[in-house]
Amino acid sequence: MKQWYEELFDNYGESYDKESFTQGTLGECDFIEKELGYDKSLNIIDIGCGTGRHAIELTKRGYTVTGIDLSESQLKRAREKARMENLKITFLKHDARNLPFDGEFDAAIMLCEGGFPLMETDEMNFEILKNAAKSLKSSSKFIFTTLNGLFPFFHSIDDFHEKGTQKDNAHYKSDGFDLMTMRDYNTTSYTDDDGKEHEIKCNERYYMPSEISWLLKSLGFKNIEIFGARIGAYSREDKLTTEDYEMLVIAEKE
Repeated sequence: MKQWYEELFDNYGESYDKESFTQGTLGECDFIEKELGYDKSLNIIDIGCGTGRHAIELTKRGYTVTGIDLSESQLKRAREKARMENLKITFLKHDARNLPFDGEFDAAIMLCEGGFPLMETDEMNFEILKNAAKSLKSSSKFIFTTLNGLFPFFHSIDDFHEKGTQKDNAHYKSDGFDLMTMRDYNTTSYTDDDGKEHEIKCNERYYMPSEISWLLKSLGFKNIEIFGARIGAYSREDKLTTEDYEMLVIAEKE
């Protein structure tokens, strides 16, 4: 039986690119470039690359990027977009919990909930972080975003989604937030690339900043910094607060 995140991304590449949360690619890549010191010799892995928006933009700017994703539909869309731009990018189908790489990359990005924190258990989410760490060389940067566990204590997740959603976007209806597991259970309704409507039950894990720091330290990361994540406008000036739906994590592998 398919998990919800496999079902959701089964035929959703074109529709995904129209979602409001995917419109910040240029600003996000500006930030990534700055963090990487504009060093175009770096070999970057994009974990949970989806339709390849960051991989494509970074390649256009002169970087070498390998995009990995679990969804063949998302990868197909990524390859089509790269072909239209005459870009040669390696897009591979892999499960982020079991990557075949060992110390091959100079930097890793994992943005917009690219796999982590969508898995059904905390152990599976941890495997994604572990495999990201394994894929990196020493002294490499890992930049990712994840759901901010502080947010649901002060705000309605439903209200947040309703505010940021356009008419034709996917719609989320929270079925309840479990304080013991820090998981939001919701019903997501969306229209696939063939115009067919779907409704699926999802659940996502929200993380406390201290949990992320501890998990990364246990994997040999240092200089772990966490900020608020604003779509298209990542910045070290944005101190993480209870207002931030997502957090931006920057860490360095020892």
